[in-house]
Amino acid sequence: MSRVAKSPITIESGTEVSMSDATMTVKGKLGQMSMDVHPSVNVSIKDSEITFTIAKVEKKAEKSAWAQAGTARANTANLIQGVTAGWEKKLSLIGVGYRAKAMGKTLDLTLGFSHPVAYALPEGITVETPSQTEIVVKGMDKQKVGQVAAEIRAYRPPEPYKGKGVRYTDEYVVRKEAKKK
Repeated sequence: MSRVAKSPITIESGTEVSMSDATMTVKGKLGQMSMDVHPSVNVSIKDSEITFTIAKVEKKAEKSAWAQAGTARANTANLIQGVTAGWEKKLSLIGVGYRAKAMGKTLDLTLGFSHPVAYALPEGITVETPSQTEIVVKGMDKQKVGQVAAEIRAYRPPEPYKGKGVRYTDEYVVRKEAKKK
């Protein structure tokens, strides 16, 4: 049984949550997002609290229904944070000559290749470059922010010998010792 689903979510002031059929819509100061809720999950919105329970299901399906309720609760909490504060991932470039520059809807990367890499940003994502070796990916959708950060990191993942590459700011790269003669 999911313990996550049992804790209610408090709705902050300035945030509006509504349910229609099986779709939950959340509106906040940054925008509006919606998600589909699994049919085995009951959502009740009272005052400034959202609670999740399971619909009447067979005894066999009860465990998976609670899992769906926990997932719905976690996704709803992510939606609420996304429309109120937003999500961000920070990347850092480690290596001689590695640079990043945000220009409109593209991110220009110099990562030691013979050519620069131009990454086109998807809708709803913004990128800032506070310095040449730092990238901050921001957006409302947690999944999109993480996906864009992972795609940028995939151009030059950190290598284990010198630690060069694109890495998350809080990432620890396990270093290997060089071959000895």
